[in-house]
Order: sequence, then structure tokens, then C-alpha cells
Amino acid sequence: MGIVIEFKDVSYSYPLTKEPSIKNLNCKLEKGKFYGVIGKNGSGKTTLCTLIRGFAPSFYQGVLEGQVLIEGKPTVDHGPGELSLKIGYVFQNPFNQISGVKETVFEEVAFGLENFGVPVDEIERRVIEVMELTKISHIAEKNPFELSGGQQQRVALASIIVLKPDILVIDEPTSQLDPEGTESVFEIIDALKREKKTIILVEHKIDLIAEYADDVMVLDNGEMIRFGPKQAILSDMSLLEHGIQLPQMAILGNELVKQGVKLDYIPITEKQAKEVIGRTLRKESV
Repeated sequence: MGIVIEFKDVSYSYPLTKEPSIKNLNCKLEKGKFYGVIGKNGSGKTTLCTLIRGFAPSFYQGVLEGQVLIEGKPTVDHGPGELSLKIGYVFQNPFNQISGVKETVFEEVAFGLENFGVPVDEIERRVIEVMELTKISHIAEKNPFELSGGQQQRVALASIIVLKPDILVIDEPTSQLDPEGTESVFEIIDALKREKKTIILVEHKIDLIAEYADDVMVLDNGEMIRFGPKQAILSDMSLLEHGIQLPQMAILGNELVKQGVKLDYIPITEKQAKEVIGRTLRKESV
């Protein structure tokens, strides 16, 4: 599919810190794939996102060693605003995303397009389309700060999606949401996945990573200790020793294997667990 993001021997230290927040990172991210980023608090997940956006070292200063390449070009060589057209970033807290200068949801979603000088007719068309995608058309005339947390997160997503970036970096979008709000946000992310957007998602809800991601990046103390297809990564019980949470279905499958149940593979989702355990039971009953 082609490489859109590449880390070459990347280490990064924030100002006035003794230890790098990212250490010796080498990896390539392919166009159109969904990457889940997991790890304990302080493992470097948000710093990884910051590096992709080009905010380190340009905004946060500090020391960057190696290169972060976006479509083959180092982030430090991109001009002002250039990366913002390629990369959309969704904050953990939607309050940090909403501008505060617009009185309605429609105006808020249109705000970024206005800043880029998009013609009025196109702005209206794109905003209507993205509001339908994110299921916020019914709150178009409401004030963004009068919405629920889930609605605000969908508005934040809409304000980024409307810019049509090829790469989306999403940092724990459901951390403050209830199950219903979480489900609505992941419906949108799944729709973007089907559109073949390149998605980098930081998320603590590991069962959602198991359900939606293609590949998984595991960070620990600033280093990437695992990187690859989700099935192999999220069924690796050794990650528990690093304090990494694994899907409940993977833990269940591993316990069944320990008890002598011969599973064809370790499941990581509920759907897989039903399939593989059911097949095993049917074999044993014959």
C-alpha cells in the first residue's frame, strides 16, 4: 500500500528532562491501515502522536534525534500548516478541540475550512456530509458547550474529518465517555477505516483495539517492545509482565489452553471466542 509514516532511529527528549520520552524507535506505517497504540501511562504514547504531528521539536522544543518522515519528507522540513492538511489530530478531551469562538455546531465544524479559505458553497456541502457521517445533524444549531461529552467528541471528530486529512491521529477519544458514547465514536472511526484512511489510535480500552485495529504498537518506557498484526500481539501473555492490558477473551482462551482445552488459536474478540470455543466443543462431542 505504500509507506506514509516512518520513524528512523528516533529518540526525543522534552526540555529539562533527563530521559528520552521516545527511545530508538524504528518502524514504518502503511497507508490505509489502522494502528492501535497501547502501553501504560507514561510509556510514550502521546509523545509518539506529537512526533507524527510535527509538534516535537517545533512547538515543544526539546531534542529530536533521527527522523520522522511523513510521505518520505522529514517533519522538520514541512512548512507552516503543511502537516495540518495531511494529518488530523483528535484530542483526548474535546474541550481542547472546540474553538470556543463559534455559537453553533455547524459553525464549529466549518471553522477549519474557513481558515483554509475554502469557498462557501463547498464548505456548506462538506459540513453537511460530515455531520451526516458523524450523526450530529440534529444538533447543528446547538451551542457546542451545551452538548454531552459523547456529542462533543463527535463534533471534535467532525471538525477534523471535514478537512479530509489522509492521516488521523486520535489520542484516547473515549477516556471520558460512557459505553454509549464510546460506541458512537467507534462507529465513526470504523467508517473512516472503511474509507482507507491511515489511523493511529491511542486507546486504553483494549477490547476496542482488538475489534477494530489492523496492527498494534506496544510502548513501554519510551521503547516499542512489540509491533505487528493484532492477533499475534494481543494474544501474547508475556505482555502482562510489562503491565500491558490484554483482551478478556485472550486471557480466557489462554486459561482454557492451560486446562487442557485444545483451541485452534487464542481468541482476542468475543466473536472469535464463540467461534473457536464452539468449534472445539463440537469436535469433543463427536
